[in-house]
Amino acid sequence: MTNLLINVDHIGTLRNAREETFPDPVHAAARCEQAGADGIVFHLREDRRHITERDVRILTETVNGKLDFELSTEEEVVSICCDVAPDLATLVPERREEVTTEGGLDVTANRQRLESVTHRLYDAGVDQVSFFVDPAPAQIEATAAAGANCIELHTGDFANASTEAAQRKEAERLAAAARTAHEADLRVHAGHGLNYKNFPLFQETVPQVAEVSIGFAVMARAILVGMDRAVRDMRTTIAGTEPQNPRS
Repeated sequence: MTNLLINVDHIGTLRNAREETFPDPVHAAARCEQAGADGIVFHLREDRRHITERDVRILTETVNGKLDFELSTEEEVVSICCDVAPDLATLVPERREEVTTEGGLDVTANRQRLESVTHRLYDAGVDQVSFFVDPAPAQIEATAAAGANCIELHTGDFANASTEAAQRKEAERLAAAARTAHEADLRVHAGHGLNYKNFPLFQETVPQVAEVSIGFAVMARAILVGMDRAVRDMRTTIAGTEPQNPRS
């Protein structure tokens, strides 16, 4: 079954909005794992808008499952990632003015820098390095050429499609990209905008995906039904059964 990694960034956002010490992403990560998540995702941004270095270091010590450290190629953040050596490092684009990550990396235009960072991460003991990319063949081929051994397909266009026909078209595009990545010996991950309602179509159309990263949908549901149930419901969705009263 597809591995489920839960992104805890939004817990940090809520905490930092009031400059409080709670809710703690570390505590949230533990609850997610107890409820069935296979691992935890976080994005240490240059502006530290949600996850802090303190969070990173404690999560590194306390997460029992897989730990996915999302990062840009900014030097300080790369150094921190090399220091803690997570199971997976996912390189993502980052702009200060964006609300959340918008689109995938342009690997073809930035291959030299990405290749350099990838080798640093491997040398530091990171087993898996992934690039977050749009489902475009040129980007996937460049990802393999730059030395990554995983790829995370950006599912935002699929999630944001306004009609069922448009959504199915985007799902087929993702399926083709996943096949290309698989043929290039890349382990296929996916994320951005996946939720309880759109995941069944995604899973049906893109079976090659080994791992998904889901954050906002689970955290939004957790506000209403609690973290344990929100994670269990997502786990149930991935298993191919319907959670009770899914809103998103």
